[in-house]
Amino acid sequence: MGRFIALMILIIPAVIAGYGIKLMRDTIFQLLNTPYPSLLIQFTAGFIFFLAGLSFIGGFIFYRDRKNGKIAPRFQKRNQK
Repeated sequence: MGRFIALMILIIPAVIAGYGIKLMRDTIFQLLNTPYPSLLIQFTAGFIFFLAGLSFIGGFIFYRDRKNGKIAPRFQKRNQK
């Protein structure tokens, strides 16, 4: 059950990042979507969506690997005294 919940948590940011890529691609081909008044705003929103989704997925994987001890020693948590 825990793996299924983790998969569901990762699907939502992946869809958001995919939507961001779609917005940036539409801007390159000069296709303006409805809620955006200009191509520049559409590209900026797509870039923000892409970065938000990618950073969430990256942070999730980094946190999981840190918990399991699978990352380089320089990224390990420091012992608090």
